Amino acid sequence: MILASIAVVAGIALLIWSADRFVDGASATALHAGMPTLLIGMVVVGFGTSAPEMVVSALAALAGNPGLALGNAYGSNIANIALVLGLVALLSPVAVHSQVIRKELPVLAAVTLLAGWQLWDGNLSGWDAAVLLGVFALVMGWSIVQGMRGRDDILGTEIEAELASHPMSLRSALVWLVVGLVLLVVSSRILVWGAVTIAQALGVSDLVIGLTIVAVGTSLPELASAIVALRKDEHDLVVGNVLGSNLFNTLAVVGIAAGIHPLAVEPVVLYRDWALMALLTLGVFAMSYGFRGPGRINRLEGGLLFAVYIGYTGYLVATVLMGARSL
Repeated sequence: MILASIAVVAGIALLIWSADRFVDGASATALHAGMPTLLIGMVVVGFGTSAPEMVVSALAALAGNPGLALGNAYGSNIANIALVLGLVALLSPVAVHSQVIRKELPVLAAVTLLAGWQLWDGNLSGWDAAVLLGVFALVMGWSIVQGMRGRDDILGTEIEAELASHPMSLRSALVWLVVGLVLLVVSSRILVWGAVTIAQALGVSDLVIGLTIVAVGTSLPELASAIVALRKDEHDLVVGNVLGSNLFNTLAVVGIAAGIHPLAVEPVVLYRDWALMALLTLGVFAMSYGFRGPGRINRLEGGLLFAVYIGYTGYLVATVLMGARSL
């Protein structure tokens, strides 16, 4: 148990560091290849910030832990909106000016509804995985088109400033790209082993472990980058990272995990976890879209999002404690 706890802490720490190096290396490599900065932000950074969830869920599916794979993906989406956006908006109201982000919001809402429809029968099959990955390919194609058309979008300007603050030679970029990817896999293996061992020792479902410890751990890169972006007054980058990560999680992370091994879905995932994820997605859509002008997540709304996360996590912990007392 002690060794497993150390493995979880060490795995999360290494996961955060390696994910950061992977994103930096991938972004710099794409920049050297002549990719537009807006496209780098929408595709490369979106993929990189979801790489921890992707690797962890894939390894969990391979190990026969479907609850951990699904809990990590949906738990990360909940944490990205309620914890990351909520906490950041509490620190400073987040304004949304980017037209690209406003186009991504309804896409994320539609994708979330698709995920709920697939969960309805209590199983995510290989066909469900194919649909998710097919939609993911379409969304990526759409993102590329938007990235090529919206070169003057404010999100591209913020990403360009962010890349300029961390200049990197092509050789260094390729080294960190490879090193980051290798360490992502190693740290994910350590984290999955520790999380499953703790779940078995406590008699807790791997779903709950995935929704809490693992989800928060894999969402920490988004939180760190969001706080840094906020300090630089790059508000659209904050929201863009969260939306991009949630799109990747819902489509690619779950799709890859279900493609590796069909996932049996507990009913509670639909009426508790997916339902909250859907409500939060619709909530941030209403806050950020700006139907009559620029969108804005104010401190009151940020506080509400953060309170929802605290309440949700507290509820999960309470159910674990109640289950332990009944044994």
